[in-house]
Amino acid sequence: MRKVGLALALTLGLGGCVETRQFADAQFEPPQGDYKLLVLRPDVTVGSLTTGGMVEPRADWTDQARASITTALQAQQSARGAHMLIVQHRNELPGVSEQELADMERLNAAVDESIVVHKYLGDYLPTKRGRGLDWTVGDDAVNLGRKTGYDYALFLHAEDEVASTGRIVLGVLGAAGCVVGFCAPNIGGAAQLDYASLVDLKTGEVVWFNVVRAGSQVPGIKFGDLRTPQGAEQMVERLLGRMKPGLAIRRAQAVR
Repeated sequence: MRKVGLALALTLGLGGCVETRQFADAQFEPPQGDYKLLVLRPDVTVGSLTTGGMVEPRADWTDQARASITTALQAQQSARGAHMLIVQHRNELPGVSEQELADMERLNAAVDESIVVHKYLGDYLPTKRGRGLDWTVGDDAVNLGRKTGYDYALFLHAEDEVASTGRIVLGVLGAAGCVVGFCAPNIGGAAQLDYASLVDLKTGEVVWFNVVRAGSQVPGIKFGDLRTPQGAEQMVERLLGRMKPGLAIRRAQAVR
């Protein structure tokens, strides 16, 4: 999944930007009111973008970001009326074994990767061409819904980069060089990549999917730090707060 994330991040434009793009089943309506939402442990990675451009994962930053995202998710979905459970550990879901949850997470990760490759990277699968959002997690998802009584399962993936001091200094020196007539090559800033899938636990189908990409060519300029409550809230709102019905998404894409 990391290779797909990197490729998707590299499709950002040369300037700093935030981009989001949804896909959904044509009959999909955003859940409202009294619905039960199961959130599997968010897949989060936060790393330091070094002077040389490598990303070094930081476990402490990742834990901070996951905690902030979890709190933001609880607040955002509660406001919609959801009865939500965020599974932090695989042994805390009654009636469902740790192995079953692990299998479900791996299966969904493979499905999400296929959606990203097909819908966002242009590597079209012949069997999916012209069929909208036509992916399923299958019987594993249906069995999970039957055992738990939940209506939907939400899967969330987030990658964030924090520019190191050396990276920021290098960017500043490059920009300063332009003032005296010598512009150093643009070294690029950090990028954030987030995506989420919503699975109907009655049918096993992925009914909604969204990607948010944020990046800047200037090191040190960010579009929300996932380690902070404010940055996590901003990301959750961009990713989930503007969920649209399937028909509205189709109409918007048709006029592009």
